[in-house]
Amino acid sequence: MQKQALKLVFTDGKYTALAVGIFCGLFILLSYMSEMIFFEPQFLFYVPQDQSLNFVLIVAVSSLSGVVTSLSIYRIARFGDGMKRTGGGFLGTIIGAGAGACSCSSLGFAAASAVGSVGGTATAFLTQYEIPLRLVSIAILGYTYYLSVRGISSRCNIVK
Repeated sequence: MQKQALKLVFTDGKYTALAVGIFCGLFILLSYMSEMIFFEPQFLFYVPQDQSLNFVLIVAVSSLSGVVTSLSIYRIARFGDGMKRTGGGFLGTIIGAGAGACSCSSLGFAAASAVGSVGGTATAFLTQYEIPLRLVSIAILGYTYYLSVRGISSRCNIVK
């Protein structure tokens, strides 16, 4: 069932390009914010040994976000499903990206200075619970993946 639904969606090049684009963009953004990618003075990609779990979670969130977003957009375009039925994938992507983006010290200081103590509290919370928040976003994305594949399979009469 999953294989046929994924084949149905990703045989169209625009959905494949969308998934790859979202993966690359989110991976680069989260890796940069987690200080694993450096662009100056030269390009450097480095994953410290103590950050290997964080790196695996970044790859998982990025790849699931790309696949789930493509599946959700396919459902919206093909079947006219609204955001209410496909919105969970976008929620998981936002949680996963937000957990990584606000943990960076420069962005955290900017958020804290822009909104005062609320920004500082939010930054401290996201920094402290970065890994659990990414795990929650992976769970949301996994559930949305399951619902999307099930919805595409049932509407396209894919046999189990």
